[in-house]
Amino acid sequence: MLTEERHVIILNLLKEKEVVKIHELTEVTGASESTIRRDLTDLENAELLRRVHGGAAKVSRKRTEPTMDEKTNLFSEEKRAAGRLAASLIEDNDCLFIDAGTTTLSMIPFIQAKNIVAVTNGFDHLRLLAEYGFEAYCTGGRLKESTKAMTGTGAVHGLQQYWFDKAFLGVNGIHLTAGYTTPDPEEAAVKKEAFKRAQQSFFVADASKFQESTFAHITELDKAIIVTGKITDNLRRMFEEKTDIKEALT
Repeated sequence: MLTEERHVIILNLLKEKEVVKIHELTEVTGASESTIRRDLTDLENAELLRRVHGGAAKVSRKRTEPTMDEKTNLFSEEKRAAGRLAASLIEDNDCLFIDAGTTTLSMIPFIQAKNIVAVTNGFDHLRLLAEYGFEAYCTGGRLKESTKAMTGTGAVHGLQQYWFDKAFLGVNGIHLTAGYTTPDPEEAAVKKEAFKRAQQSFFVADASKFQESTFAHITELDKAIIVTGKITDNLRRMFEEKTDIKEALT
């Protein structure tokens, strides 16, 4: 089993149990205790869990968010799979909003549709869209250095010029009761405006975002479709009762 696959399993178990023991993780993953201890150290260094005696505990991060650089290498294969699946949902002549974030950024190289127009609040997204020859517009607004996202009233007002066939949104928390959330109210306001202006909205996220909730609410769970990498059977059953999920199985 790959390191990244073990990390996903560990974090998904923490979503379900709050605390997991090393012996449980060795049984589920088939890895040795020393390997699991290294995994827990890596995930603690990434601030995704807290080490406790004999195992690990879930951390609560309502207002904190990793930087764009920190997020780039987390769950990269899952993000790539989710991005590829999200890109396959784009049709010729679509007008799109593509939100800032590492998972939505991974969509762009996989877009095959022709004659699309994309609006983005992502600094890196705008550059990559241009590199791939797509017609692209920037929302404007204040650049948030840590996430490379355009935020604030300028970004919201910029979005009010447009209507979209589809919006592809990033998210920090996907929760059964809290819905879709993000730590920054200014970023939440941009996502809400894009969501309001799209005929169809997709939240594109890796499995680590499930059963997480952060500070600022975006919308209710059943109002959008989730596009993700592979998730556990238990998570799939819980969330399919509330909304549609498109899962990249490879």
